[in-house]
Amino acid sequence: MIPSHAPFDQNQRAALEALVKTFSPEQRAWLSGFLAAPAAGGSVAAAPAASKPLTILYGTESGNSESLADKTVKEAKKKGFKAVMKNLADISVKDIAKFEHIGLIVSTWGDGEPPEAIESFHKEFMTAGVNLKGVKFSVCALGDTSYDKFCQTGKDFDVQLEKLGAERVAERVDCDVDFDEAYATWKDALFAALGSAETGAAPQIDLAAFGAAPAVEYGRKNPFPAEVIENLVLNGEGSAKETIHLELDLEGSGLDYEAGDALAVVPVNAADVVEAFLAASGLTGSEQVELKGEDKCDLKEALTYKLDITGLSRAVAKKYFELCKSDELGTLVSDEKKAEFKDWAWGREIVDLLELFPVQKLSAQALVSILRKLPPRLYSIASSPKAHPGEVHLTVAAVRYEGHGKQRKGVASTYIADEAKTGEKVQVYVHKNKNFRLPEDTNKPVIMVGPGTGIAPFRAFIEERGETEAKGETWLFFGDQRYTYDFLYQLELQDHLKSGALSKLDVAFSRDQPEKVYVQDKMLAQGEEIYKWLEAGAYFYVCGDAERMAKDVNQALIDIVAQHGGKSADDAAAYIESLKKEKRYQRDVY
Repeated sequence: MIPSHAPFDQNQRAALEALVKTFSPEQRAWLSGFLAAPAAGGSVAAAPAASKPLTILYGTESGNSESLADKTVKEAKKKGFKAVMKNLADISVKDIAKFEHIGLIVSTWGDGEPPEAIESFHKEFMTAGVNLKGVKFSVCALGDTSYDKFCQTGKDFDVQLEKLGAERVAERVDCDVDFDEAYATWKDALFAALGSAETGAAPQIDLAAFGAAPAVEYGRKNPFPAEVIENLVLNGEGSAKETIHLELDLEGSGLDYEAGDALAVVPVNAADVVEAFLAASGLTGSEQVELKGEDKCDLKEALTYKLDITGLSRAVAKKYFELCKSDELGTLVSDEKKAEFKDWAWGREIVDLLELFPVQKLSAQALVSILRKLPPRLYSIASSPKAHPGEVHLTVAAVRYEGHGKQRKGVASTYIADEAKTGEKVQVYVHKNKNFRLPEDTNKPVIMVGPGTGIAPFRAFIEERGETEAKGETWLFFGDQRYTYDFLYQLELQDHLKSGALSKLDVAFSRDQPEKVYVQDKMLAQGEEIYKWLEAGAYFYVCGDAERMAKDVNQALIDIVAQHGGKSADDAAAYIESLKKEKRYQRDVY
């Protein structure tokens, strides 16, 4: 029923009610969105003019900062701001002085590093002499408390903005991986500090009142229970590795993705890990605990589904020290012993804290107070939606190792390997990665370097190039330990070579000869051809280990440009930087 206070007379209300009842749920949902949308083409009355300019700057690695920037801009417009968003990678340092009001949302990648796309901007800004007097700002920093330099990039920008004369109007907020609440606090403080003026836009019309069933929307806050279609080990018998190919059914989820995106998997802590944790704590698991924003539940349920019980960070150790008051642990977590703690924690988990520094009569609530929420894991999607409609595929290396005399295992990777069997359900959602995309022009050549599970997005890229009948050549560098056991997707790649979806394939199997050979070695051997492709407009992609492989590949690329382009080392490095700015050099590294 249309409420009596609505601005319609009795006859109009009756006519509207009769009309809406004839609509299907899909038609009602569409009409609701249409009527609630901002004015377009004069179909809805325009809101009053915006009162203040607001620039939301962002720097992102995995896409979270960009997503929050977009969300902030949309809400800011409703509150009367003339709001725009800009990627720090697309502006110059001197542009900052042009912005009157700034909200900066930036993530920290790895242990204190800025997102790769804004690395050069960050470096220049930290030494800039630009005068920012008159600029008002606030920083929202995204990070991960499992790293010692938590939110370091946001902290860097916050300090430097003030140093250059800008006025901080709302305090910086540091967000962990579960960032919704902290982000909302920052956003509200920013709007309050700048003094928003509500636009008085027309209220949304809720057509659910007419019987329209609200559609279930799956995403980060409501993951989709995807059924496992297939779970198989890609490595041959005798391999030192365990690489899982996982296929999931997305039918009915409403989730869509593009080649280059990631899939977030919400893991479950293994039963034996939970039991060992409980044993070390002296608790039974039946104790009731309360987690922030949730109903009370059994401790065992919280430890199994909701809390990170393995990741031993300095932040967790410092909280535990407040419970155990051990002098030894106190020294270990002191600011002067950061390096020593890192060495000590290597190969250990939180259970080791409980065993080495026991707390007499530790309460369940005190225990959960030191733990953070169990974060989802992001995996590069290994399929093209065009080649596998209604499905999504992953390539996951199961992590198992021994640390300090105990068998350890990766939370998500072994959950996938051991529990995500055919017919089981896995909680997932799509994580967009706009910074890792094939060129829109399918005539452009592409070069891809992906050893081990780094092949995942390139399997998707090759499938996509095949489905779209791309004319541009496609070249893959793949590496692993042994040809016989570890040639992931070998038959598929051979079929793609025959079909033309893959033009060239170079492989490096490090353990098949006395001297180790890696993908960067194969690149150097093909340096002249690689440079020709780059000069012809090729796009260059890397996926895999950031600490070693990606750095070695980057250096090999600089060496190739220097040697075959006749450039100095500095000019070659500048050439590579220009490829990044042109978005012709993209990385998906971890």
